[in-house]
Amino acid sequence: PESGFVRLHQIIGNAKSSPPIPAVIPVSKSSWWLGVKKGRFPKPVKLGPRTTAWRVEDIRALVEQGV
Repeated sequence: PESGFVRLHQIIGNAKSSPPIPAVIPVSKSSWWLGVKKGRFPKPVKLGPRTTAWRVEDIRALVEQGV
């Protein structure tokens, strides 16, 4: 999407889902969270008590940087 929010499985992919979701940024879940902690990846936005997402604009900027 052009704007809005994406969930983690939409960013790092999920080969086990049906249909499989390709990775935009091919890293593991633990590597992603470590990158968030260290500032390499953008911080998430809490949409609810059990819902965490990232702004599409932040993910697009990250991909354009070549990460």
